[in-house]
Amino acid sequence: MRFNKVLEKIKTYEAGKPIELVVREFGIKPEDVVKLASNENPIGTSSAVKEAIIANADKAHLYPDDSMFELKAALSEKFGVGDENIIIGAGSDQVLEFISRALLNEHESVLMSGVTFAMYEIYARQMGAKIYKTASYEHKYDEFMEAYRMYLPRIVYLCTPNNPTGDATSKEEVLRIIEAVDPLQTLVVVDGAYMEYAAAKDPRYKITPKDLLGYPHVIYLGTFSKAYGLGGMRVGYGIAQSTVIRELYKMRPPFNISTLSLAAAIAACGDDAFVEDSIRLHQQEIKRYEAFAKEKGIAYIDSYTNFITYLFDEGMDSTRIADALLKRGVIIRDLASYGMNAIRITVGTPKQNDTFFKVFNEVTV
Repeated sequence: MRFNKVLEKIKTYEAGKPIELVVREFGIKPEDVVKLASNENPIGTSSAVKEAIIANADKAHLYPDDSMFELKAALSEKFGVGDENIIIGAGSDQVLEFISRALLNEHESVLMSGVTFAMYEIYARQMGAKIYKTASYEHKYDEFMEAYRMYLPRIVYLCTPNNPTGDATSKEEVLRIIEAVDPLQTLVVVDGAYMEYAAAKDPRYKITPKDLLGYPHVIYLGTFSKAYGLGGMRVGYGIAQSTVIRELYKMRPPFNISTLSLAAAIAACGDDAFVEDSIRLHQQEIKRYEAFAKEKGIAYIDSYTNFITYLFDEGMDSTRIADALLKRGVIIRDLASYGMNAIRITVGTPKQNDTFFKVFNEVTV
């Protein structure tokens, strides 16, 4: 069988290891496994979401409302935009796929920071596009502009807060980059998957879809997978001017999220109290990770997300530590595949975090 040659350059996306794998491989009881690898909400999902799923369970055999009218209405009210400005995806990464398919081919290129969300590159490579990255993981204006002028990419990705590092770019700096690129040549994708956490930490880093709606060459991406606790339901969205959304709709398959996912997202969108509780717990617990790192002499990246990245020196090996933690039932993310001697840890519940600190001390003695 002969496959497209572009597939030769694509590495399969490595998702966080599931609890089931650890149970099978190491014989650890499910209740003893602590998963801090995939940036899921550690307190689960809201009671309103659970009630909505139960209430709609007898509709699981029916296709969802393909117009997604109620969810768009909820997002319109939340962000002060029109429903014509919104497209819904099975996770925000499906909207990324729509964007790549709509804009890229073997003659085009994309630009992103040196370490960022892997799917930007994977979707671009699927279309045969060239990949350009800046030298650092931060979204530095001078680096981006130098690369932009050299390559004139079709898409510029600004992931803020950035995954998997956790740093963020201020609204001022993001707007500066947006205003410096050619609106006829380039689409700027502002990926705000973790924006709720950045907005709560420092208002200078808060970016809303409405902040960007005046630009015809920008799309904002958001998700219900993180602060809203719907990682398993797969619902994300893109918000842009209607001219952009209309073109992306040509890429969208029918019924691209499920009936239960749609009901869950509608309920989640109205439960601000749950999001506030989630972020409050996170802000409390991440301080423990910062204090632990300082106590151990470990560098870390100041995080604007629901995870923290520990940076190791030559005396510590991220892969060895990640493997040792895994064998003891603690799942975190090794960033060696990104070229970093570092680990990414989702900030969990107090009990989960207690376990991480205890086991980390045991495997690094």
